[in-house]
Amino acid sequence: MASNAAQTLKSQFGKAILSTVEFRDEHTLVVSLEKLHDILAHCQGKLGFDTLTDVSSLDHLGEEPRFEMVYELYSLSAKVYLRVRTSVSEDNLVVPTVTDLWATANWHEREVYDMMGIKFVDHPDLRRILMWEGYPFYPLRKEFPLAGKPSEMPDVAFTGVAPLEGGPFVTQPSTAGSISREPRARN
Repeated sequence: MASNAAQTLKSQFGKAILSTVEFRDEHTLVVSLEKLHDILAHCQGKLGFDTLTDVSSLDHLGEEPRFEMVYELYSLSAKVYLRVRTSVSEDNLVVPTVTDLWATANWHEREVYDMMGIKFVDHPDLRRILMWEGYPFYPLRKEFPLAGKPSEMPDVAFTGVAPLEGGPFVTQPSTAGSISREPRARN
């Protein structure tokens, strides 16, 4: 079904489908940003991809276009997945929202906005979801340092490097079995 969907979309949208990739029975379409919403609407309305399982973004620092959006679709009736990708230029970080097609896109798009700074046109509630309003950085961008950045809001976020060794979610190295290395076993 996913290969049929890819062929249908290629015939319907022509040059807007930039490439198709099949790997281990997974189908990915790379599409133009200008036709992204039309293609996703066709997937949802005509091809039966009734579930949007994820919306994510990639940062290809040093390349242009720098960013990429990835939409993971699923058809409940046909039990198949389809991945749709599009490139987003650093000069124009604007993508059409798909909240009008799938309600689940709301939080996914807010997370992409919060972590990468990509804005979604006509999103009903585009505001930060993980970081506080007014936070000036986008933590999943590649230029964001692993040690973090100093915060002027110490009550909200600490300014030191997050401890990893011995932290509450880190297993302890030893020859013991995994059950005794589990962090909850230390208490």
